[in-house]
Amino acid sequence: MSDLETYFHLAQEETDSAQRESLLADIAKELGDADAYVSELETKTLLAGESDGLNAILTIKPGAGGIDSQDWAEMLLRMYLRWAESKGFRANVLESTPGEEAGIKSATVQVEGENAYGMLAGESGVHRLVRISPFDQQARRHTSFASIFVIPEIDDRIEVVVDPEDLRVDTYRSGGKGGQNVNKVETAIRITHIPTGIVVQCQNERSQHKNREMAMKLLRSQLYELELEKRREEARKLDASKPEISFGSQIRSYVMQPYQMIKDHRTKFERGDVQKVLDGDIDPFIRAYLLYRREAA
Repeated sequence: MSDLETYFHLAQEETDSAQRESLLADIAKELGDADAYVSELETKTLLAGESDGLNAILTIKPGAGGIDSQDWAEMLLRMYLRWAESKGFRANVLESTPGEEAGIKSATVQVEGENAYGMLAGESGVHRLVRISPFDQQARRHTSFASIFVIPEIDDRIEVVVDPEDLRVDTYRSGGKGGQNVNKVETAIRITHIPTGIVVQCQNERSQHKNREMAMKLLRSQLYELELEKRREEARKLDASKPEISFGSQIRSYVMQPYQMIKDHRTKFERGDVQKVLDGDIDPFIRAYLLYRREAA
């Protein structure tokens, strides 16, 4: 604020038009920086939920739309990886299954950073893409769908008891690119929690032990999220008058043809610079959702 006041005084007193324009450009930059700083602080004040401060585990799966949806799922994976990088978060791709011709059939990403889950929780739901398909020889417009599912990665302070007798553990060889070990030995792990039917898998490590350790962490996180969802459902039944925040329906549309627009259907927030968002600039959507969540609470 002190810098802005100084720039304003200098611009008022400057008689040279070129110098004044330069000072006005500096003012515009400083205002932009100040606005971004205040927005970031406000976002942090909105992250007071029980699990908001935890790391996040994000799963991406394509929906209807064939190759286009698998390609769309990979575009979303890139978007979230770029976002995590811009925030200084650590993103580890725990599992990724390539599509038959393009894109991915699924991917699971661990995002480590302050308030990672709180910021990504609102991304859960169906994301819709409208574009001219690069896989259509007639260059027709296609609609593709992919689902995002975000859960908190529980830390050692939260106890989730898993009975070994409730588990079925399978090992298999990792697919895709790997080193001299990863594709020759059954290092990948798949764990099925029989009572709930939850299945988790991990294949990114060369060691079966490390993959099992990470798979158990994924399982404990999903069981924790299941318990939280039971509590949320009970709370919704007690107060049916409050607007329900549903993560199971289409939450956002990304339109690239015939016009450029991204719209969040819950918050009504819109942006026209589609490529910038797909490059990871999703903070405005995150902030809009957090404000929406606070108003709906």
